[in-house]
Order: sequence, then structure tokens, then C-alpha cells
Amino acid sequence: MAKRDFYEVLGVGKTASDDEIKKAYRKLAMKYHPDRNQGDKAKEAEEKFKEVKEAYEMLSDSQKRAAYDQYGHAGVDPNMRGGPGGAEGFGGFAEAFGDIFGDMFGGQRGGGGGRGGRQMYRGNDLSYAMEITLEEAAKGKSTEIRIPSWDTCDTCHGSGAKPGTQPKTCNTCGGNGSVQMRQGFFSVQQTCPHCRGTGKIIPEPCTACHGQGKIKRHKTLEVKIPAGIDSGMRIRSSGNGEPGVNGGPAGDLYIEIRIKQHDIFERDGDDLHCQVPVSFITAALGGEIEVPTLSGKAAIDIPEGTQAGKQFRLRGKGIKGVRASYPGDLYCHIVVETPVKLTEYQRKLLRELEESLKKGGSRHSPSGESWTDKLKRFFS
Repeated sequence: MAKRDFYEVLGVGKTASDDEIKKAYRKLAMKYHPDRNQGDKAKEAEEKFKEVKEAYEMLSDSQKRAAYDQYGHAGVDPNMRGGPGGAEGFGGFAEAFGDIFGDMFGGQRGGGGGRGGRQMYRGNDLSYAMEITLEEAAKGKSTEIRIPSWDTCDTCHGSGAKPGTQPKTCNTCGGNGSVQMRQGFFSVQQTCPHCRGTGKIIPEPCTACHGQGKIKRHKTLEVKIPAGIDSGMRIRSSGNGEPGVNGGPAGDLYIEIRIKQHDIFERDGDDLHCQVPVSFITAALGGEIEVPTLSGKAAIDIPEGTQAGKQFRLRGKGIKGVRASYPGDLYCHIVVETPVKLTEYQRKLLRELEESLKKGGSRHSPSGESWTDKLKRFFS
């Protein structure tokens, strides 16, 4: 006969509080208690009392109630097919709590393989830092790198056992690579702690590979760096990470790009910036100067009276990013240079120039007038 719903047995709703469940249980327990029911009704009352007691035990326990709410009787009855601890394992119930069980029992993540068989695990990912120049980042390049790799051990031919010996079936898991563990009313399948999921024990490990069945070597890998790549971006090389366990897939190799500091340019996304020194004569009188770009030289017309910090924009002279439709721009920041190591004659000429400018008033000093006004307001 199928079991009745526990909430129906107690006569409460699924949203009932703990106090409501407790009150309902006390009321029904008094009603069906064997001491209160004698004669013909004794047997029927006893069955009712047991049913009420079981319902209360399940719903008064927060963990059991949560399992019952989600999986019904299968979540709390170990004798039901597919229930925790049952002969058929726990199927979807354990899968739903797989991450919790993994943390609880230290199970290795990334597992695979069929239930009851050896567990396969994906290999770890590897990281490789590559330093390139700004020019290489802008244009892209192909290069080769050496990375660690694994090959089958030539001595034991991959068995991990010393020549002349053989691996033995693990007695703990019987060669399955996994064992059953219990935690309260949960039954959990985890990797065998003795053979680590391989299902085999190696009594005499190979001295060349120390029982791993593989030897660490290096291999050369060609890497294509796309044009426009920036610092911090990564290139993934699938399957070139560490090898998997028990036939699991290999991990990936992630190549992290770092761009070297450039002597002239600073990168800001797809834009470039550079400081351009200009003599104070050119800044005052104007003229044409040459500036560098990643594609060669370019000319800039400096207007008469250009001030320090003036910015000139060269469209399309930046970098075309990996996802950009158009290249960025180049920003040239003017730095007006003050002459040094002057001769006495040159100093005399500058003093004469200064006197001449003073006679003309502040109109020769664009920032001077506003600066003077600011000082007057400050001191007043």
C-alpha cells in the first residue's frame, strides 16, 4: 500500500510552521494513543499512531523535511528504489547534491565516467606568460613556445609498474575506482582513497616514472598572436594543458599576453599617446614638425603661439583592436622645451626680448592675464 502524504497525515499544509506541525502531532498522538483506544479499535489506532509518529519525525527535522519536499518519500526512505542508501544508489538525488557531497568528502571535481566504473577527470589548465612588443601586438605574429608535456614511459610502457611486475586490483574498491560513503541518511559515491580512482594498486612502482606511467618532457607549440591584442588578453590552446586522469580529456593552455613598455608610445585601448618635444622658438613662431607613428613618420603643423600641453590628434594612427572595425587615434602632446646652457650673448638677447614683451603688455602671455586675475581675487 502506498504511503500517504506526511502533510496529509498530520492535517497541515506544506507551508506549515514548526509550531503548527508540533501542535497537529500532539493532537493526533493523543487521539490515536494505544492507551486511549481499547477493544476493536486498538489495532486501527495503533497503525494510525505509527503513521502520525513517522510523519512528525520526518517533518520536524529540517533536513529531512527539505529532502521530502523535493523528492517525496524517495528522499527520506532508504528502502525505496533510487533512494539514499538503496541498492540502486541515489541517481538524480545524488546528482542534485553532487557539489555539496564533493566538498563534504573531498571528492575530486571534474569527474566523469559511468557509475560504478573508474572515474575520469579532466586535466588541469596551464598558464603561460608571453611578453611581446607594442609593434608585435599591433601587427600580430606567429611564434613558437616550449611547454611541458607528458609521454608514455618507455620503461614500463605506461603501466606504472616495475618491469617484470603487474598492477593489482585495488582491494578497497574492487577495481571500480569508487567507494560508497554514508553521511547521516545520505549515501555518497566518491573516489577510492587508496587507488585514487584508477582501480589498481602498484606494489612495485617503476623507478623511471615513479608509478605514473608517463614521463614529463617538453614540446614546441606554434602560437598565432592576432593583430590588435592587448595586455591581459589570453589565447587558449585547447588540449595542451595537463593530461587527464584515467583517460579523461586534457586541460587547456592559456597564453597571457603582456606588452613591454615602449620608448615612445603609451597605449590606451586602441588609442596611442606620445609626448612631442618642441623648441620654444617653434612653439612661438609656428612651423612643421615630424612625429613617429607605428606605420612611419607623419607631419604636424604647429600654429604660432602653441602652448605646452597642446594636443594634436592623428586619426587612424592608433591600433586596430582584435574586435574593432577601425583603428584608434594617435594623440601627440606638445612639450615646450626651455633652452639650457646659454651663452652670455644669448642671455642678453632673451632679456631684451623679455623687456620688449613687457612693453607690449599681457597680450603676449595668454595664460598670464587669467593667472593675474586669479591672484587678485585670491588675495582680495
